[in-house]
Amino acid sequence: MIRTPAFRFAGYYGAFYLLLGCFLPYFPQWLDGQGLSPEWIGWIVAAGMAGRTLVSPIGARWSDTAIRRRDPILAFAIGCVVVFGLHGASSLPWVLLVLSFLSGALVFGQIPVIDAFAIRSARGGAFSFGPVRAFGSAMFIVANFTAGFLIDRLGTQSILAWLILAAGLLALAAAWLPEGRREEAQAPGKGDIGRLLVMLAGPLGLALLASAMVQAGHGFYYAFSAKAWSEQGFSGTAIGALWASGVVVEIAFLWLSGKGLLGRASPAVLLGVGAIGSVVRWGLTALSPPLWALFILQSLHALTFAATYVGFLRFAADHVPDEHAALAQALNSALSGGLVMAAASAASGYFYAQLGAGGFAIMIIPALCGLVAAVFLYRQQALPGPEKID
Repeated sequence: MIRTPAFRFAGYYGAFYLLLGCFLPYFPQWLDGQGLSPEWIGWIVAAGMAGRTLVSPIGARWSDTAIRRRDPILAFAIGCVVVFGLHGASSLPWVLLVLSFLSGALVFGQIPVIDAFAIRSARGGAFSFGPVRAFGSAMFIVANFTAGFLIDRLGTQSILAWLILAAGLLALAAAWLPEGRREEAQAPGKGDIGRLLVMLAGPLGLALLASAMVQAGHGFYYAFSAKAWSEQGFSGTAIGALWASGVVVEIAFLWLSGKGLLGRASPAVLLGVGAIGSVVRWGLTALSPPLWALFILQSLHALTFAATYVGFLRFAADHVPDEHAALAQALNSALSGGLVMAAASAASGYFYAQLGAGGFAIMIIPALCGLVAAVFLYRQQALPGPEKID
């Protein structure tokens, strides 16, 4: 049983989110521990998002055409071990900028490929995607708490040690994935690319825009929440608990995403709800509320991240052909976590320097743009059929 596809994908997602659960909230703190200014931290974090933008489509196209879908995932995982190992060699800002570009490309470049691979493998009732993906979110919580505890006890250098060890575990988990073997490699044709461009000019473009803008609202959160809350007087353990609380509701949302009202919700509705949650979450977080109120606001992560994430996944499953599945996910990743997120992260450094935690309010702007795109998408798309729901 332990060798079933569900366990293999769950093992990979678990290892990946052990890495990401430290990387997202605490990597900027490691940069701060290297003596870098908020402006440099913003640019270095943005470089990682830019790497995601440029490399994700390459890995996705490789996955869509490779004989074994596992190959690009394994290559990226091994690359993570090497690049994180190089971070300790220099504290020069320009060197860290380049390494951040590479680490962002290698870490985040795996997300669209594994999501498309897992969803495709889950079809036909082989396993349920939601609980498998939710296991990864649970490991994200473990990383939040454990890394926060280690930072309190050992300092920010423990962050890099965690990232290197987690990357090694990820490479092992990637090697354990099913091969995902095709009969033969597929070569992309001009007609295929033309068809994709036509889809981009229609509802796919709106879905991508809505997802990108709502997810980009997390830019300030990913880059400066740990620093802002630390300066507000919260311990590393408390900050880890804040991040973990958001992921707890994310797990619940993912687990229930194929059932009842959530299972019947259209992609546009999920994206719109995510946008509304983003406006409320970042607007109130900017007021530097007390710890108990921050925990309440963190519950909106179920909307700002999970509803948006599921909304685009559902749109892609319903409206994008299999031969473009990974590429569509990569375009979403390149925009939502790459190009737009890079701009938000770079701007966040300047807004944090001027406004401190008040800079959270700037993230309302992309959220409102995402809401407009979701409304236009809703006007074009019908509800998905029940057979399409995970």
